[in-house]
Amino acid sequence: MVAFEHPHDLRPPQAQWELPFFDAHHRDMAPRLADWASMQDIDETDDRAACRDWVARLGQDGWLRYCVPAAHGGALPSLDSRSLVILRETLAFHSPLADFAFAMQGLGSGALTLAGTPSQKARYLSAVATGQKIAAFALSEPEAGSDVAAMATRATQTASGWTLQGSKTWISNGDLADFYVVFAKTDPEAGARGISAFVVDAKQAGLDSSEHIHVMAPHPLATLRFDGCAIGPDALVGTVHGGFKLAMQTLDIFRASVAAAALGMARRAFAEAVAHAKQRRMFGQTLADFQLTQARLGEMSALIDAAALLTYRAAWQRDCSPTQGAGTPAYTTAAATAKLTATENAQRVIDMALQMFGGRGVQVGQKVESLYRDIRSLRIYEGASEVQLLILGKAALK
Repeated sequence: MVAFEHPHDLRPPQAQWELPFFDAHHRDMAPRLADWASMQDIDETDDRAACRDWVARLGQDGWLRYCVPAAHGGALPSLDSRSLVILRETLAFHSPLADFAFAMQGLGSGALTLAGTPSQKARYLSAVATGQKIAAFALSEPEAGSDVAAMATRATQTASGWTLQGSKTWISNGDLADFYVVFAKTDPEAGARGISAFVVDAKQAGLDSSEHIHVMAPHPLATLRFDGCAIGPDALVGTVHGGFKLAMQTLDIFRASVAAAALGMARRAFAEAVAHAKQRRMFGQTLADFQLTQARLGEMSALIDAAALLTYRAAWQRDCSPTQGAGTPAYTTAAATAKLTATENAQRVIDMALQMFGGRGVQVGQKVESLYRDIRSLRIYEGASEVQLLILGKAALK
């Protein structure tokens, strides 16, 4: 992976934050974040070292405070979806790995924010907000991705707490995190209703996270193996058998922000395409002078705007709507619509941008080439596009 690039004159647009979905503190935060991100210079050749660096910088300069509530060092009284959207869209414009580092701090600690004990919150959340602890969310298994109820990892109650047995895979921040929120079956016969959540420190005996997974756009991923991993009774997060609901609530908070990350990547590809079209000369004129180029840029712009409005609507609903907010069917469908549309549209926009660059577009080291690899996973993780379609189809039938 190439080193982090200074975008120089390529900066994310700011006009969208004037839309009525956002409040004054959002409009104050967005330009400060854009200025900060443009000044960072991180070598991303080693994705694990880069993620550690990003977490440290994001924590040191206060941006991770938006991942936890104010009671534990956060910037706002509670998690705010619109702030998460602004942060992820802006960071993804500059560096998808920076976005990844930020997002995993929120997702990895989200279950503790929602259902952790006072002791758990005190131990982990303030350290997440400062970047002193790296968080991870361990839900997926080799045979349980979209079908969460099929998980096979077992948590067996003992006289001294619980014992974990099984494996988790595709775990972001695997072998990098300081702690994992792990979901396991506490009643193997009860399907989704037999899952519980536990917080497990990375150095816990019986946990092996050394098996790294290498993917097309480098990100720190690993398989976790639990072999008689003994944890105390205080490791339980929330209620026994309440893990599935807790996992879905956590993912619901961040689903609109996944759409925002895709949006940030699409905006960067669009900015790269516009800049390239203006300076690339062929047949005695610039690429921008051709009507076909103008039409393609118009299509990209429309795809981005459609995704943006759906993303901001979903975040606003969760934060502000008393009847269509968090936990309601209306919000679930809004978040699914945003995630589906933004990720699919971003894939199209980035593909069109790469095509506009011609042969240079596939050259390793070009920004559009790395974006082409970065965007692909967003259509899969935290609810594949097919799962979002099922959510929307079932909602329509009701």
